[in-house]
Amino acid sequence: MNDLERIAYKAERAASRRLARSAGLSADEALRRTLERAAGTGGLAALVALRTSMLEAQAAREAARVAQQASAAARRGGLDDARTTAWRAWFDGSARPNPGRCGIGALLEGPDGIKVELAQPAGHGNSSEAEYRALIALLEAAVAHDARDLTIHGDSRVVIDDVNGPDLYAAPALAAYRARVQALLAHLPDARLRWVPRHRNAAADALSQRAFATLCSDETDATSHESC
Repeated sequence: MNDLERIAYKAERAASRRLARSAGLSADEALRRTLERAAGTGGLAALVALRTSMLEAQAAREAARVAQQASAAARRGGLDDARTTAWRAWFDGSARPNPGRCGIGALLEGPDGIKVELAQPAGHGNSSEAEYRALIALLEAAVAHDARDLTIHGDSRVVIDDVNGPDLYAAPALAAYRARVQALLAHLPDARLRWVPRHRNAAADALSQRAFATLCSDETDATSHESC
């Protein structure tokens, strides 16, 4: 395939075939004339350069997507890694409704029986924001305890893939959360973030639900024992 065929849109290739039949031109000449008309005053060379760069950018995005999928598959395949790290952690967050009030839960376990539980309301937002807030709270606790050799588990593919994936595919709406997580992870260079199915994240889920119970209790007290 020559350069002009590679950059031509489907409609332009169809138009060039009609031109070749009606004017008795070769396929290459008809395509060249069709693209020259599409280029206008900018010229054919400029059109070729622009579309070539667009194709290269598309190929780079596709390569990054494939790499991200391979990385995610490797992480999933590593769930059964027999090695147990010195520190382990789990996080979970939810919103009621979605979006709505957020509750977060996290569990951090370390050597010598160290155990830190977090269960707290976390403002308003959607479920992904709640999950990110839970992860941030957990990482803040991990940094405070200087948790080295840490594996973090969560059941949110959105958050874990957003953190582990390339910048190109990061969710713009979650950019501030991702930046905070990356800043905290910089203090935990050997930390690993892994996805687990929901049933393997039960402790963190229970803590996030406890946060809603605390929130309801506070609201009930504030409204003279009206229903939460």
